Amino acid sequence: MTGAKRNKKSMRWSRMHTPHCEDIKQWCKRRLPILDWAPQYSLKENLLPDTVSGIMLAVQQVTQGLAFAVLSSVHPVFGLYGSLFPPIIYAIFGMGRHVATGTSALTSLISANAVERLVPQSSRNLTTQSNSSVLGFSDFELQRIGVAAAVSFLGGVIQVAMFVLQLGSATLLLTEPVISAMTTGAATHVVTSQIKYLLGIKMPYISGPLGFFYIYAYVFENIKSVQLEALLLSLLSIAVLVLVKELNEQFKRKIKVVLPIDLVLIIAASFACYCTNMENTYGLEVVGHIPKGIPPPQVPPLNILSAVLTEAFGVALVGYVASLALAQGSAKKFKYSVDDNQEFLAHGLSNAIPSFFFCIPNAAALGRTAGLYSTGAKTQVACLISCIFVLIVIYTIGPLLYWLPMCVLASIIVVGLKGMLIQFRDLKKYWNVDKIDWGIWISTYIFTICFAANVGLLFGVVCTIAIVIGRFPRAKTLSMKAMKDMEFKVKTEMDDETLQQVKIISINNPLVFLNAKKFNSDLMNIIQKDSDSNQPLDDASKEASPPCLHEKCSVILDCSGLTFFDYSGVSMLVEVYMDCKSRNVEVSLVNCTASLIKAMTYYGNLDLEKPLFFESISAALSNIHSSKNLSKLNDHSEV
Repeated sequence: MTGAKRNKKSMRWSRMHTPHCEDIKQWCKRRLPILDWAPQYSLKENLLPDTVSGIMLAVQQVTQGLAFAVLSSVHPVFGLYGSLFPPIIYAIFGMGRHVATGTSALTSLISANAVERLVPQSSRNLTTQSNSSVLGFSDFELQRIGVAAAVSFLGGVIQVAMFVLQLGSATLLLTEPVISAMTTGAATHVVTSQIKYLLGIKMPYISGPLGFFYIYAYVFENIKSVQLEALLLSLLSIAVLVLVKELNEQFKRKIKVVLPIDLVLIIAASFACYCTNMENTYGLEVVGHIPKGIPPPQVPPLNILSAVLTEAFGVALVGYVASLALAQGSAKKFKYSVDDNQEFLAHGLSNAIPSFFFCIPNAAALGRTAGLYSTGAKTQVACLISCIFVLIVIYTIGPLLYWLPMCVLASIIVVGLKGMLIQFRDLKKYWNVDKIDWGIWISTYIFTICFAANVGLLFGVVCTIAIVIGRFPRAKTLSMKAMKDMEFKVKTEMDDETLQQVKIISINNPLVFLNAKKFNSDLMNIIQKDSDSNQPLDDASKEASPPCLHEKCSVILDCSGLTFFDYSGVSMLVEVYMDCKSRNVEVSLVNCTASLIKAMTYYGNLDLEKPLFFESISAALSNIHSSKNLSKLNDHSEV
């Protein structure tokens, strides 16, 4: 008997712990998102827009690859490799359908610190000038790309480790003001690093604390050495790029394909430089020799990993934060979800694996992602198609870019950062919504330009946590509950059916970035639960129809317990209002403070056809009752 029981228990235990085929399938889909969307890919609907987007993206990948490789202090051709391999890895493991991974200004700037520190320009004459190695590169160039590849490899390993530790949930500490200030400050650093190319000045590499100011001090001290030809060509390039891109943006709805001005400018500048021999005549610095083909894979130098640990952490954190913000933005825009932990894995592998192919650290870029939006990309197939064209450039067109002036390449970098630099405009909305977030933005930006992007990011997170900890003790406990036993002064005037369709919810907690998402999910669960109880449907019909589709229901949010809020909280309240409106759920907010009403009105640009804010629950109920009577009267009149 005891043996039979033991056998029965062991069979039950093995049945519980034996992975089923369906579980393995779901796990593979969760860790390899391409298995989820690729079988459902529609060639008829998606292939044409993805192909057009892929071609336009390839133009950006090539130009930015060359530019960001120079920014990373390595040979420009390594940027082409960085535009080829990472997008393939991310397309397999990433969840952002419109995220264009590749070379990045932020990660390139961080890795340049390690490259210049370990292999400074002064060591060029000390290294063996042998061109018999990989694709004819000198030992100096291979040492430099070796350092950048080591930063990429270790940064990817750190990101994969964060995935294993499931640290994606910690991203709730990365608020929008912190990310905006950090990326804007990093973009300011990038523009500053290109000053020497824009002006044609020979200057040493300057970094470290307050290096931003030392660069401008050096420029002003050596203002007489500015190369006039480089300055004029830079100004002309920037003017052409800005003008054509503004025209493309203005007329993008009228024209099917925008003008790839980056590519046109590169071809025109290279041809003009070749014809006029600017390199020898005016001493204009050019890109130089770009070898044809892809070198065989090689293990990054593991003996220097400890020396690049600081930069690797910067690449892992800054690159992930910037990429996740773009992925979440595209997911919100196109109504799909992104797993924060899975993005750690995707970007970690996109950094670690390509490092074996002489790639610099990579991340998603705002300009490329915005380009996918504007050209109508549907899936990651657009990025895979762009890789095909990048490969063609590497094997055919690359060597023809020898004559490309460096000042033109720097101009492309500066204009490409416009999307980050105009985030200064966010200061106005932060000031109007929450002045503390405004202060966090300013202080994070100052720390970023004074030190580095990773230091500014760390300061912003610590500052945000400290402020929330200081504000929370004055607030009530975090809770949401349905209000019962309320004093319904208009109950006698309302029928029972109307009362059943009104859900009164009390918000008894602050609404900030820490609980904004949970507030949204809790509220939607309450609405869904109430709808399911009032409208019993079978499972298929529940999935097919949103709550309150057939009969309009109402939700009253009592904000008397909402003691304070921040930008994320106001954003979520407006999002809840718009979401409920689309679900045919009427939302009323009662007992709101004047600051909340002002913040919501400013943030959402609410053009209210019906009143949203009420002084009391009774006033909101009276409005619901009168609206219902009016709709019934209209129905009778139509009959």
